[in-house]
Amino acid sequence: MNKPKQFNIRVYGLLINDRQEVLVTDEFRIGMFMTKFPGGGLEFGEGTIDCLKREFMEELDLNIEVESHFYTTDYYQPAISFENMQLISIYYKIYANSDMEIKTTIITNDIPEVDGAQSFRWVAINKINPDDFTFPIDKKVAELLKTTL
Repeated sequence: MNKPKQFNIRVYGLLINDRQEVLVTDEFRIGMFMTKFPGGGLEFGEGTIDCLKREFMEELDLNIEVESHFYTTDYYQPAISFENMQLISIYYKIYANSDMEIKTTIITNDIPEVDGAQSFRWVAINKINPDDFTFPIDKKVAELLKTTL
């Protein structure tokens, strides 16, 4: 096995509403539909919390605050869409510090097959299914959410 030459660091937010639902995103990127938690890639010169705040502002026009750290990848995970990269994902429980006005749908992948298309859904934590997520680390986090909250 070739060892990766770089890290790909991703930061995600677990936004949970009063009904004990967590926000997920359906996206069409790199030629495929994917379901994951909202967030994205850490940029050089940026801290993880600043990254998460930027991502939520870019994707949802929402100011957020971090409540607590939830999970960081604790096993080797190659980056699926990038060669020679090791994926490290950091998840935080977050809350909106203003009224949430998030446009959501109840339909999975309610988006066109256009690169960058995105929609959001609320999923009940007690009914969350790790198999509904695309990537291995999100599957693990969904399972942790279901068993710890």
